Amino acid sequence: MGKKIKWGILGSAHIATEHVIPAMLSCQYGEVYAIASRSTEKAQNIAEQFGIPEFYGSYEELLADKEVDAIYIPLPNHLHVQWAIKALEADKHVLVEKPVGLSSKEAERLLQETKKYPHLKVMEAFMYRHHPQWIKVKELVDQKAIGDIKTIQSSFSFFEDDPNSIVNSKEFGGGSLMDIGCYPISLSRFMFNSEPKSISSVIEYHPDFKVDVLASGILEFETGTSVFFSSTQLADNQQAQIFGTKGNIKFELPFNPPIDRPSKIWVTIGDDCQTIEFETCNQYTIQADLFALAIRNNTAVPTPLEDSVKNMIVIEKLEESNLKGQRIPM
Repeated sequence: MGKKIKWGILGSAHIATEHVIPAMLSCQYGEVYAIASRSTEKAQNIAEQFGIPEFYGSYEELLADKEVDAIYIPLPNHLHVQWAIKALEADKHVLVEKPVGLSSKEAERLLQETKKYPHLKVMEAFMYRHHPQWIKVKELVDQKAIGDIKTIQSSFSFFEDDPNSIVNSKEFGGGSLMDIGCYPISLSRFMFNSEPKSISSVIEYHPDFKVDVLASGILEFETGTSVFFSSTQLADNQQAQIFGTKGNIKFELPFNPPIDRPSKIWVTIGDDCQTIEFETCNQYTIQADLFALAIRNNTAVPTPLEDSVKNMIVIEKLEESNLKGQRIPM
């Protein structure tokens, strides 16, 4: 096997320390080589915790490290594009957390910037798409195992009322749509394999934080609809069900499937309900390995950045629909 891709982690966010770094430690094609935080002490503590060889007290220092091949960016949303571009300028491949930026304009800016560096890979970290359960469901849908898909119902929520939480900061790109609503939007476009033709929404904003705390949306595609809600002020919940003319597919946990036991989907056709179990795995490990393989083999990344721009456009259209109180054409 060739040399492992050396990862540099730009920031010490919860997503990185709780999920992504532990997952990357099991990668076949990459290794976590360096961590940077605005606090050297914090970077050192994380490095010691996970056995990471190098640590830095600034993002610039990490980007200057010639040993680092690829950067993972778990920073707050308003810093994604800025630091992704700095990483490209430092000749690093970039895996950036979702959502890719604060707006479709920002996402488009990053997309255009990548064209200056055709040898570098850039991808938004929508990890759910790489899990075997979604690969299988996409296959079933494309094969019309449940007939023509007509509607999708999905939701994602948790409760967070801490004023200091990033999810409650408008300036940092908080709110339910940016944080978790982007998943139902992404999966709908993924399953229908197209963009919505029109969009409707009702959105509730927090009186003090000014971020959306409950967003309900209807995405109308050429051949069907997707109905979803996302919330940062409801009990923990995630669900997805895809309905076709012959049957339906339901997920046990669509976005954060377990990493300590098999995940499950149920495929119902007529009176027959089949449970499909997937071997225990970690979607963050799979994502990092797929990205590393794209670097090593100089092949396309699994999800192109154009997809990220389109997802951001849908979020903006949902906000516009709520503001105008009407259905918005794409």
